[in-house]
Amino acid sequence: MLFNDTYPAMNPSAYLNGSYHAGFVLLSVFVAMMAAYTALTLTSRVTHTEGRTSLGWLAGGAVAMGVGIWSMHFIGMLAFSLPIRISYDLGITLLSLLAAIAVSAFALFMVTRKTLTTRHLLGGGVLMGLGICGMHYMGMYALRMFPAIEYDPIRFAASVAIAVVASIAALWLAFTLRTGDSTLAQLKRVGAAVLMGLAVIAMHYTGMEAARFDAASICMVKGGVDNDWLAVVVGLASVSLLTITLLLSVVDSRLAARTAVLVRSLSHANKQLHHLALHDSLTKLPNRSLLEDRIMQAIAVGERSGKPFALMFLDLDRFKTINDSLGHHYGDKLLQAMAERLQQAVRAEDTVARLGGDEFVVLLGAISEPTVAATIAQKLLDTLAAPLDVEGQEQKVSVSIGISMYPDDGASLRELMSNADSAMYHAKKMGRGNYQFFTPEMNAAAGKRLALERDLRRALELKEFELHYQPKVDMATGDVHAMEALVRWRSPERGLVPPNEFIPIAEETGMIIPLGAWVLHEACRQNRAWQLSGLPRMRVAVNLSAYQFRQPNLPEFVAALLVETGMDASCLELEVTESVVMHNPADAALTLERLHAQGIHISVDDFGTGYSSLSYLKQFQLDTLKIDRSFVRDISSNADDAAIVKSVIALAHSLRLKVIAEGVETNEQLDFLRMLGCDQYQGYLSSRPLPAADFERTLRLSIDLRQAA
Repeated sequence: MLFNDTYPAMNPSAYLNGSYHAGFVLLSVFVAMMAAYTALTLTSRVTHTEGRTSLGWLAGGAVAMGVGIWSMHFIGMLAFSLPIRISYDLGITLLSLLAAIAVSAFALFMVTRKTLTTRHLLGGGVLMGLGICGMHYMGMYALRMFPAIEYDPIRFAASVAIAVVASIAALWLAFTLRTGDSTLAQLKRVGAAVLMGLAVIAMHYTGMEAARFDAASICMVKGGVDNDWLAVVVGLASVSLLTITLLLSVVDSRLAARTAVLVRSLSHANKQLHHLALHDSLTKLPNRSLLEDRIMQAIAVGERSGKPFALMFLDLDRFKTINDSLGHHYGDKLLQAMAERLQQAVRAEDTVARLGGDEFVVLLGAISEPTVAATIAQKLLDTLAAPLDVEGQEQKVSVSIGISMYPDDGASLRELMSNADSAMYHAKKMGRGNYQFFTPEMNAAAGKRLALERDLRRALELKEFELHYQPKVDMATGDVHAMEALVRWRSPERGLVPPNEFIPIAEETGMIIPLGAWVLHEACRQNRAWQLSGLPRMRVAVNLSAYQFRQPNLPEFVAALLVETGMDASCLELEVTESVVMHNPADAALTLERLHAQGIHISVDDFGTGYSSLSYLKQFQLDTLKIDRSFVRDISSNADDAAIVKSVIALAHSLRLKVIAEGVETNEQLDFLRMLGCDQYQGYLSSRPLPAADFERTLRLSIDLRQAA
């Protein structure tokens, strides 16, 4: 349509000629497109909200969108001028506004449904198109012209058709583009808004073209308002309302997006907290809480079905030694690797859990008989015993497994776990690296062990330990040149407890650290006291446990202890086993070097029973080799033992090391060792380990006898 064009009528003299204000026409086009974009945006807000919020957006959106559509039509009519005065009936004009709002509410309701069938789309489009036409022609009727406005039937029908088709298209676009906040989705909405705006404009101006004003027409509305400034006010008001609505929609969308992100983050955090509450943080295995829940479920299933199941307690053998020597970080890596192997070795229906430290539990689902549990236990032993590379170091770690069966070994959670734990400790007593099924006798043994552990802790607090001393005798002269301090536990209830009964428990529980520190301090104090009392200077030897030796501050601790007791470093000898120093040779060499630099003598105890690697003899700072008693026992009758002892003595002497044989009990053994060139010996042939007072008396007596001779 051309601006300032006249109506092409069959009888031009019978009708008034109208014209359009170009600026207002453009304003109406802009408002139409903005109203369409607002409608597309509002559908997204209504769709993404629920309850009262959704109803609020539906109501507010209907008002904003209705005002926008009505403003476009009203500005379009105000853009039209006739050579007569025209004005609008306020009541009818407001009624057309209400019609626009109602049509908008209906449209928003239709496109925010979960589904939009073809039948609903076509029916809704027809009703919406008729509503828009009703609004338009109601607005035209507000002119109250006399004679009444006539309409060209063809153009009138065309305007209705355009309104219906545009409404169907608008409903489909709004429904299709109601989701998505990406840049592409926004561009699609802008394009759709342009098309929808042009369609509505086409309908409006087609309807305007259908109108015929009689040449004698007069406006029946009294008073009225100037069309120019009214168009500007309506345009600015509608644009402002639409802009505010869009801004509120954008703000709400952003807030909703942030809220959604927070909700997702909170949900993820809750899931993580729930997972952490039920899983071990290091290995990601189920923890005690989740394990107990699954055991209770298994018991409930077992009660209904009568099917047995098994519970396995696993404990890594000598893990504490590795953890103390190589550090907790290394120990954690080892635990993670063992946990992964455990999971791979069991069935899908089984549960692997970690209780803490190096203790794991395997809950075997329904099994037909104990032999199935035995087969799985052996598979676990074989799998876990395979060499394992942890941070470039190869480890071979065995496990001890205890097994309890439901319902034979207990019908409750506490009984099953306690009995599996007892069976595991029995497996350790049987030599480690094996599995044991629970038997009732194990409870008594477990009770004894717990009582012994309890008494051992009390003994540390009450200082119930004492040192016995065994002399080290020179082969050539028969003189006592040194002594070995050996710890004994004199319990008020148990009497004198042998070391082989309490030392393993002290090592397993970590009590060997304070006990070993006391032994070292007491041996130095006693030796210094004997020196001050006039006895000759002798060296006292003290065994270091693996746990003591791997303490990072061992050299500093020994140095401080020597200062405290006043004993010279040359009077102290520290004995370590070859298995201890070979576990981590690099760190062991550094520790031995720092101890040796203080003047302390270093000897290797039980030589030949550990790694039997001769290369470390030249790598480490050593002074003495102790031949284990197992080689001495049959040295005079066993050619292999004799050959081993002879080789060790020759090797040690070539490296300028002294050799001492332990466990010498007969003169025949002594003579054979003397013939092989052994330097010193200790054993029952010379003396049993004696309490400090008895050892002092024996030593003074031998000195007096030697002086008298």
